[in-house]
Amino acid sequence: LLFLQRVLLLVASDVDALCACKILQALFQCDHVQYTLVPVSGWQELETAFLEHKDQFKYYVLINCGANVDLLEILQPEEDTFFFVCDSHRPINVVNVYNDTQIKLLVKQDDDLDVPAYDDIFRDEEDEEEDSENESDGSEPSEKRRRFEEDVIERTMKRRQRREWEARRREILFDYEQYEYHGTSSAMVMFDLAWIMSKDLNDMLWWAIVGLTDQWVQDKITQMKYVTDIGILQRHVSRHNHRNEDEENSLSIDCMRIAFEYDLRLALYQHWSLYESLCNTSYTSASLKLWSVQGQKRLQEFLADMGLPLKQVKQKFNSMDMSLKENLREMIEESANKFGMKDLRVQTFSIHFGFKNKFSASDIVYATASLMENIEKEEPETTNFIKALDSLSRGNLDKLHQGLDLAKKQLRAIQQTVASCICTNLVISQGPFLYCSLMEGTPDVKLFSKPVSLCLLSKYLLKSFVCSTRSKRCKLLPLIMAAPMDVEQGTVIMVGIPPETESSDKKNFFGRAFEKAADSTSSRTLHNHFDMSIIELKTEDRSKFLDALISLLS
Repeated sequence: LLFLQRVLLLVASDVDALCACKILQALFQCDHVQYTLVPVSGWQELETAFLEHKDQFKYYVLINCGANVDLLEILQPEEDTFFFVCDSHRPINVVNVYNDTQIKLLVKQDDDLDVPAYDDIFRDEEDEEEDSENESDGSEPSEKRRRFEEDVIERTMKRRQRREWEARRREILFDYEQYEYHGTSSAMVMFDLAWIMSKDLNDMLWWAIVGLTDQWVQDKITQMKYVTDIGILQRHVSRHNHRNEDEENSLSIDCMRIAFEYDLRLALYQHWSLYESLCNTSYTSASLKLWSVQGQKRLQEFLADMGLPLKQVKQKFNSMDMSLKENLREMIEESANKFGMKDLRVQTFSIHFGFKNKFSASDIVYATASLMENIEKEEPETTNFIKALDSLSRGNLDKLHQGLDLAKKQLRAIQQTVASCICTNLVISQGPFLYCSLMEGTPDVKLFSKPVSLCLLSKYLLKSFVCSTRSKRCKLLPLIMAAPMDVEQGTVIMVGIPPETESSDKKNFFGRAFEKAADSTSSRTLHNHFDMSIIELKTEDRSKFLDALISLLS
């Protein structure tokens, strides 16, 4: 189908989308398919890209965008235009599901989409006002009247049925569209496609692993879903990476090997010092309450319990004594259990390039995301997107290392902001939700005008707040976080995060709530992000918007 046609790839700005894009690019290369790649960070860019290219292209592939709105309604394409949509955003818009001519959804077969039945939401517009007057020409007046009365009764019944059907349809659609959540990672779906076509390579498998890890790092999927998908990938890993008997040949300088492992849930620790990683990982920082003097004391006790000298802990991980590194994971886990950190161990994968480069999947996620939202140089978003995409190729280790350095700065910035928000009591309970707003002039505030960084900050802040508050009620509340977006235009960016509970299903109701609150108050909002729970808002409309949200969710 695509062999003779140029294809336009529209790719969202998240790590999973980049990984899916890399797999698809490799598949296109295999089959000599010509394509043009356009990064899109929101609906406006998606529409603009479509309008600019619609005369040259008939085939479009959308990665991590486009599934959760009525695409044909938004883009108004010609009838000979086709969209292939690979998007982890759920719920998928019902029109996209049931339109099988122009929209082809790429989803895994075992993904439960919970889509309402066709007959419950669409009905053929039968001509309900059929004129039956004119058929009675020569009959008796009494016969005429009887037929007319029957006709009126029948029409009234039909209207009533139609009204009931429409009320039921509204209810069904409300239930279906109420919560936003994520399905299988798009990179995994693309890898599945490659596997079915027998074109899967080890590189593609690694990108699928990074795509799934991105969903886990960004807290988009449940622990159960993560473990299930890790299991699926593990089978592929053992198929691709079983070592030959002949050890000599299996480890060449340019070889690449993927391994499953239970690793520590410590951000970037193999490229940092253990101390920095413990301080800047949200899980350990929140569990130990590191923003307080008491928490710092607990950290010292934790290190003492492991028997690790401070000098060793504070130097680069690579330079630590080999003897300490041998049993490090066991030592840390044992002490972590005593300090109430029972989930410090996580199932993941690591990759070895040649002899000396080893990275874990989460290292790559942090590095790639940081390159994508790099604010150090005033560069166009497209440049950052291409750099992030390049860092995923194993030939570009220098870009990857640059990403790791940026990621450390970002994690530090997040941790410092979390500490200052908690120490200055910036998280306030507004009734049905917690609210925190960053002021202009806060350190690193520019970083948090970017959606991925703001979402990470919000999730880390909520985790930490739940650990620090004494109020049982507050522990169960969701969080809305706001940060300055564009000072000249007077806008803020706002994100809603579901409650931080053990059994959380990661479903987010803020998208719909934001839309309703904006409508009811005529607030000037921009719903431009592919995640509905992120919006932009005029600063002066903020208070009426929040008031509407409070009454809506109370």
